[in-house]
Amino acid sequence: MRVVDFTHVLQREMPVYPGTPLPELAVASNWERDGFHETRLTLHSHTGTHMDAPAHLFPAGATLDALPPERFAGTALVVPCAGAGAVLHMDLLAPVKDAADRADFLLFHTGWDRLWGQAAYFEGYPVPGEDVVDYLLSSGKKGVGLDTVSVDPVGDGALPIHRRLLGGGLVIVENLTNLAAAGGEPFTFCALPLHYEKADGAPVRAVGLWL
Repeated sequence: MRVVDFTHVLQREMPVYPGTPLPELAVASNWERDGFHETRLTLHSHTGTHMDAPAHLFPAGATLDALPPERFAGTALVVPCAGAGAVLHMDLLAPVKDAADRADFLLFHTGWDRLWGQAAYFEGYPVPGEDVVDYLLSSGKKGVGLDTVSVDPVGDGALPIHRRLLGGGLVIVENLTNLAAAGGEPFTFCALPLHYEKADGAPVRAVGLWL
């Protein structure tokens, strides 16, 4: 079995959405004093590679803990779109349309993860166009993922793309990385969120599996 990791490491100094506090990883217990080691984690639910639930924006929306685990796994296809411009349109899917139709998740490889740790990571990244959003909603996808910080531009407080996708029942996985390693064929994708109550979002360990 081949496993490819699409997850950024959680660490003290890392990119977070503008205005979000950095995560804290503090030593709670140590070997010398306590005989074992524990770390106290303090972080916002949308830190690092993470999943957005419908409840992120909608008071009556589903939380991640209320969704069955099969919603977080399925067939995926990476859509290559590096250099495609500021808006991702359906022409990118034309060469892989048959496989895209059968996939549970579409993961858009923009190449933006190369800027992880730089201020430019938050500027001018591609976002899905209305035609792509229409397709994701009409084709019964479980979710969508990108190697960018958001499906909406930073600074657009209305979050229209989030609202359409989450309102349609999809989950959104943001801040993916290493998508190029998946190649161009369908594979099994798992993005399992932390299982906490009333989860509006959660960090995930996102991986691709080739059995």
